[in-house]
Amino acid sequence: MSKAHTYYVQFSTQIYQYFVGLYQRLQKFWNVTVRRFFIKKKEEDIPSVESIFHKEKFVVLGRVLKNQSLAIEKRAQAAYRIGLLAFTGGPTAGKYATEHIKEVASLLQNHQLAPKVKILLLQSIACWCYLNPTSQRKAKNFKFIPILVKIFEYRVDSVIKTEINKHLLVKFWACYVLSVMTCNNVSCMKELRDLSNLKYHLQILAAENWSGWPENFAEVLYFLIGFHRN
Repeated sequence: MSKAHTYYVQFSTQIYQYFVGLYQRLQKFWNVTVRRFFIKKKEEDIPSVESIFHKEKFVVLGRVLKNQSLAIEKRAQAAYRIGLLAFTGGPTAGKYATEHIKEVASLLQNHQLAPKVKILLLQSIACWCYLNPTSQRKAKNFKFIPILVKIFEYRVDSVIKTEINKHLLVKFWACYVLSVMTCNNVSCMKELRDLSNLKYHLQILAAENWSGWPENFAEVLYFLIGFHRN
């Protein structure tokens, strides 16, 4: 019993330390890489602190997001801003954003979208889920895990290096979003662990060049899920 207890304590300590490390890496990546995508938009498009959390902003952006007569990039930019407002506005804003995130899930299932559009949508989800357990659970309920994993399975027909790299960047962002969703979320870990081909895809992506990113998030996700123990 004593040995079992000691093992349990050691294992729990390792898991806790890993989550602390993951939290720090996600925060570093957010501060260094992600925030710069949003700062300019925030300065240009959002006039005052008093108005940015207003529910009407989500309503207006939600209408743009769902308007099928608009260009897909414009709709993706609306999703991007919904994610930004969800991140800056706290739990209440996250709740408002939830009403529109299903549309993001629907758009992401269109594999013919340009990489730039997909990245805008992925950044939206990352903002919405970032250190927000409620949004993480809702993202799981909205079936974002199979949608994101499907991105890993997409094969590029082009042999042009720049095109290949654009689609690879989409997969990198999908790794990051899944890391954000999985942080401190055991149910997400379990669902990912049960996906038979995911281990292979993460191994392939972990071997790619992640220069410019503070972490290799394919590798982070691989260890977070526990594939290294198999």
